[in-house]
Amino acid sequence: MAPTTPTQSGPTQSGPAWWREAVVYQVYVPSFADSDGDGIGDLRGITDRLDHLADLGVDALWLTPFYPSPWADGGYDVSDYRDVDPRHGTLDDFRELIARAHARGLKLIVDIVPNHCSDQHPWFVEALASPPGSRARDRFIFRDGQGPDGSLPPADWQSKFGGGAWTRVPDGQWYMHIFSAEQPDLNWENPEVLADFQDTLRFWLDLGVDGFRVDVAHGLRKDLTPPLRNTYGWDAAPLNSPPQGDDHPFWDRDEVHEIYRAWRKIIDSYEPPRIAVAEAGVSAARLPLYTRPDELHQAFNFFFLRCPWTADDLRKVINTSLTDAHAVGTLPTWVLSNHDVVRHRSRYGLPQDTDLTAWLATDGTAPAADDTLGGRRARAAALLTLALPGSAYLYQGEELGLPEVADLPPQALRDPMWERSGHTLKGRDGCRVPLPWTRSGTSYGFGPAGSWLPQPDHWGDHSVEAQRGRPGSFLELYRAALPLRGRFRGDETFAWLHSQEGELAFRKGGLECRVNLSDLSLPLPTAAPVLLASGPVEDGMLAPDTTVWTVAARA
Repeated sequence: MAPTTPTQSGPTQSGPAWWREAVVYQVYVPSFADSDGDGIGDLRGITDRLDHLADLGVDALWLTPFYPSPWADGGYDVSDYRDVDPRHGTLDDFRELIARAHARGLKLIVDIVPNHCSDQHPWFVEALASPPGSRARDRFIFRDGQGPDGSLPPADWQSKFGGGAWTRVPDGQWYMHIFSAEQPDLNWENPEVLADFQDTLRFWLDLGVDGFRVDVAHGLRKDLTPPLRNTYGWDAAPLNSPPQGDDHPFWDRDEVHEIYRAWRKIIDSYEPPRIAVAEAGVSAARLPLYTRPDELHQAFNFFFLRCPWTADDLRKVINTSLTDAHAVGTLPTWVLSNHDVVRHRSRYGLPQDTDLTAWLATDGTAPAADDTLGGRRARAAALLTLALPGSAYLYQGEELGLPEVADLPPQALRDPMWERSGHTLKGRDGCRVPLPWTRSGTSYGFGPAGSWLPQPDHWGDHSVEAQRGRPGSFLELYRAALPLRGRFRGDETFAWLHSQEGELAFRKGGLECRVNLSDLSLPLPTAAPVLLASGPVEDGMLAPDTTVWTVAARA
C-alpha cells in the first residue's frame, strides 16, 4: 500500500494553528451538568465540571446552543442569537465560564445556527404579522402555493425531520423549513440576514470565544429562481435525500461559499487566532471546498463516523480524508459520535448492515447489541482516532464508554422527529441522556434533582466516580491516551506500514499505531515497547478488535 502524501509539520495547539491537531470535547449543554436542579444542564454546571475536562486532557470545548429558544429542537431553534436561555444561565455565567476555561488552558467554541431560527424569533413574529411581499417576509422564504387556490406547496421539497418542507400561514402563503415547522429557514439572499449574522459573530468573538461550529453549513443558500424546481417527487418517503451538488435547490450550492469567505475575514481580524468548523453533509469530493484557505478552517468528517469496522473500509476513508484535506492545506477532523447519531459503542456491537432507525424502533432489541464486542471496538476506535493526523472531536460520555439508551419510553421522547414521523422515528434522544457523574444519588450526580431525559438504572456503573482510578476503565484509557497523544503533536507526517490481513498499521510522526480488525490474534513487531493498548497484549500478540501504540521505528 503506497503511503498517503505526507502533510507538512505545523504549529502545536498553542500556536497560530492550534486547531490543526486539537482534541475538542463536545458538550451537549442540556445533558452535561445541572447546577440549579431544574433537570436541564446549564453553563454553571459546565464551569463546575471544568476540572474533569482539563484532567482528561482535551484542548477545547464545543458548546451546543445555549441561546434563548422555545426548545422545539433541543435549542437549535434560536429566538435570540446574542443572549443565554434562562434555563442555561445568563451572559454573566457565560463570561465566567469562558474566563475559567481560559484559565485552565481550554479554548471554547460555540455553535452558530445560521440556516434557520425559531418561529418565535422577533423577525419571524414580525413576518407573520406583515403582508406578502413585505420587507419582514423577505428575511425568510415565503412563497405562494401551487394550484388554483394556492393550496399545494410551492415545491415538493421535503423536511429532514420527515414530511414536507413547507407550512402554510393564515393568509395563504407558505414558508420553507428544512427541519421542523418551528424552524423557518432564513433567506440568505437578503442583505439584512448577512449583516445580522456578521454582527452575531463579532458579538461572541468580542466576548472571547475561540471559534464557531457552523450548523447545517451546506444549506444556507437556495435556488429561489421562480418557478421553484421539484426535486424529490411528491410521494417521496420522509428523509429521502437526493444527491448533493451545486445544482440542488437547497443543498451544497456553490453560492454558499461567498458567505464563508466574508466570515473568514471577520474571524481572521481577531487575535489570538479563532476558527470555524463546518457541519456539512456533502460528498467527499466537495467537502474540501469548505476548508479552502479563505473559507472555514475545518469540516466534520462524517465519512469516518459512518465507516464500517473493517480494515479495507477504514484505510480507504483515512486515505481519502488525508489526501483531500492536504489538497487545500488543512488536516481532517475525526469523529466517532455526536448528538445526532447512535453512540458508537452500540453501533459497533451491531451487525454491519443494521438499519439503526429500525433498530431504535424496537427499543434496541432486534437485533440485540453485543455490548462486550461494542465496548472492545469502541476502545480500539478511540486509540485509532487519536493516533491520526488532524483534530479529534469527542462527544461527551464517550470517555465513559456510554452506550445508546435505545429503550427510552415514548412519553419521554423530545426529538421533533418523533412527532413529525407519526411516532415511527424515535430520533436522537438516546444519545442525549444526561451524563452520570456519581455511582448513585439523584440523577447520578447530573444535578440536585431529576433529569430532562430518564437515565437507565445501570447508568451509575458508567459514571466518572465509578471509573476514575479503575485500571482498564474507559475513562482511564482516555486519561492515558490524550496526554500521550500530546507528546507526538506537531509532526503531521503520515505513512502506512506493512500490515497483515485485517490489520491497519501506520506511522504518524514518532507514533506507530496498529489496529487488529480481524477475528484472529496477530503478531506484533518486537522492536518497540508498547506505549498504550486498548486491550490486553500478551505474548507479543494483538487480540482482535484491539489497538496498540508503540514508538515508531526510525525510517
